[in-house]
Amino acid sequence: MTEAVIRGGNAVAASDPPMDKKRLIAFFAMVVGMFMSILDIQIVSASLAEIQAGLGAGSDEIAWVQTSYLIAEVIMIPLSGTLARILSTRVLFSMCAAGFTLSSALCATATNIDQMIVYRAIQGFIGGGMIPSVFAAAFTIFPPSKRSIVSPIIGLVATLAPTIGPTVGGYLSHAMSWHWLFLVNVVPGIIVTLLTWSLIDFDKPEKSLWKKFDWWGLLAMGVFLGSLEYVLEEGNNKDWFNDEHIVVGSIAMTIGAVVFFWRAFKVEFPIVDLRAFTDRNFSIGSLFSFVMGVGLYGLTYLYPLYLGRIRGYDSLMIGETMFVSGLAMFFTAPVAGMLSNKLDPRVMMGIGFLGFATGTYMMTGITSDWDFYELLVPQILRGCSLMMCMVPINNIALGTLPPQRIKNASGLFNLTRNLGGAVGLAIINTMLTQRTDEHYARLSEHVNFKNPEALDWLSSVGANYDSYGLDGASVAFKKLAGMVTQQAWLLSFADVFMALTVLFCFLVTLTLLIRKPSAAPPAGSGH
Repeated sequence: MTEAVIRGGNAVAASDPPMDKKRLIAFFAMVVGMFMSILDIQIVSASLAEIQAGLGAGSDEIAWVQTSYLIAEVIMIPLSGTLARILSTRVLFSMCAAGFTLSSALCATATNIDQMIVYRAIQGFIGGGMIPSVFAAAFTIFPPSKRSIVSPIIGLVATLAPTIGPTVGGYLSHAMSWHWLFLVNVVPGIIVTLLTWSLIDFDKPEKSLWKKFDWWGLLAMGVFLGSLEYVLEEGNNKDWFNDEHIVVGSIAMTIGAVVFFWRAFKVEFPIVDLRAFTDRNFSIGSLFSFVMGVGLYGLTYLYPLYLGRIRGYDSLMIGETMFVSGLAMFFTAPVAGMLSNKLDPRVMMGIGFLGFATGTYMMTGITSDWDFYELLVPQILRGCSLMMCMVPINNIALGTLPPQRIKNASGLFNLTRNLGGAVGLAIINTMLTQRTDEHYARLSEHVNFKNPEALDWLSSVGANYDSYGLDGASVAFKKLAGMVTQQAWLLSFADVFMALTVLFCFLVTLTLLIRKPSAAPPAGSGH
């Protein structure tokens, strides 16, 4: 069976015309644009303290440098399919690349937090248009026989960018200044803009669709997705529904969702065509993409949090430790591409999710002494597993759709990954907060004045500080409270890693229930 498939693949490959070099250059320019857009989420996350000091911002305000970008991006990603049809991929992508470059330069010139938040929102909105366009182009201009090369490339970029973001951000802010987190986009952005404007010729604009454009649908979608992202991002910090802003955000999200879904099924030309979900493969691929978002963004968040909070690492040291995952992805991408021709995609996903589960299970034994070498194998497993999952998920979701539906579907597909990341981070943060409180309460019960070991420790440490002329008793109490807090944190980290292990084990069983995906249609079908 496998030999027949391979022979069939070779027959298709032999009959394919050679790829147009102009299109190849245009595609790789688009990939660079997508890389910059996704990288810009995480490149800033490791260096928020430097930006906060530079702008004189408060700790509550600085989080909006991230949140404003994410809210704006999540609105643009599903909208990009409609805009690409109206304007053409060439106009949309080159405008997004130019706007992203300009807004990056503006971010570097920000002198206060309000300016930075506005510029970041513009940057996120415009940059979000580049991400789905690359997925759509990959599955439109390349024949199915080339997917084993193209799919790992876009999979690698989509997953590598968030992973190496903290490394690049930490290095830039240490070596130069936080301004370079944004200025680094300017030169590549100009090159991408010029190349995409002059070389993209994949499609023609359908300007007549402007007359049918659903402005109310756009407004409803903006309110729905923007409020959803805000509630997920800020909910845990504000104690969820005990905060009036979260309540208002939730009400706005619900109203926006009702109007958006009503318009999506009612109007002739909806802002987002949800009919893509009637395709079984696309729906399954999107579900797995959602969970991939949890694994990708959740673990990219957890490792630096542990290294910063428990080990006391700065952004550069965190970046250097995290770089292992990026290397693992880089070296696994070509292997995943080759295997995608030979293995059932369900088997590949099963291997990937099992690797994820193994890596997170290893992390459940975490202690305050864990360092680079203890984190090495879990990080390698994470990097390899991401690529093993990403390639078949992309192919299952987008590989069997007719070309005219891919632009819109790629926006929805990318949205599921981003929303998966947002939901995953909200759940992880809430779990960490609640479990830390519970563990702290339980540990505190044992560390009391009836515990002789605790009393011995307090008296010996207190006596030591007394000898230096300090108030030994109060110093010892503070140190003991710090130790209990640290242990409570570690136990809550272990709980979260165990929850992720259960999730990925569940997904391994879910892959067994999927029907084998049908072969991709010929490149010319569906026109």
